[in-house]
Amino acid sequence: MPEDVINYIMKYGYLAIFILVFLQETGMPNPFPNELLLIISGYLSFKGLLFAPLVMLTAVSADFIGTNILYFLFYNTGTFVFQKKPKWIPLSPRMIDRLSTKITRGGQLSIFIFRLTPFTRGYTSVITGLIHVKPKIFLPIAFMSALTWAIIYVLIGYLLGPSWNIISLNFGKIKFIMLGILMVVICLVLLVCLFRKRKSLRTDVGS
Repeated sequence: MPEDVINYIMKYGYLAIFILVFLQETGMPNPFPNELLLIISGYLSFKGLLFAPLVMLTAVSADFIGTNILYFLFYNTGTFVFQKKPKWIPLSPRMIDRLSTKITRGGQLSIFIFRLTPFTRGYTSVITGLIHVKPKIFLPIAFMSALTWAIIYVLIGYLLGPSWNIISLNFGKIKFIMLGILMVVICLVLLVCLFRKRKSLRTDVGS
């Protein structure tokens, strides 16, 4: 799989990066995770085949545009779209309620963290649209999370360049690493929510 991805990016360059990131951020099926795409793009930057800052700019642009299409779609027509939802949006009412509660309790920080987390990025845009988080709040978070996300994964690929041959033999383990990252992020969000809940209870008791 990594060789196929590398060949595809080498053939179509920044256009491939933009299209693949954009499609996944709008919820469309993608043959491989965007995180893997950016790691490989970072490696190709290390090899001098791509320019790392331009890779980051391309990824940020595609992420920000795709995310906001999804966000504004559900912000403006959320109820109707959910009732007629396509099969590629595997969201049940129970899941929406659960994510809405977490995002509402965690505030802006939880939106930022979920936007950085594999597997929850697109869902976060959908949920923030459905619960009508204001654009003036969501747009800056969407941009900063896209920028942070792109820089982190491209740099990972770039820094792993010298050891790429060894790493490429163990690419199957990346999904477990991503899962580990997801679990760590979820724990952080839960801790933030718990801290805010305790702070709120102390405030209520004090008043």
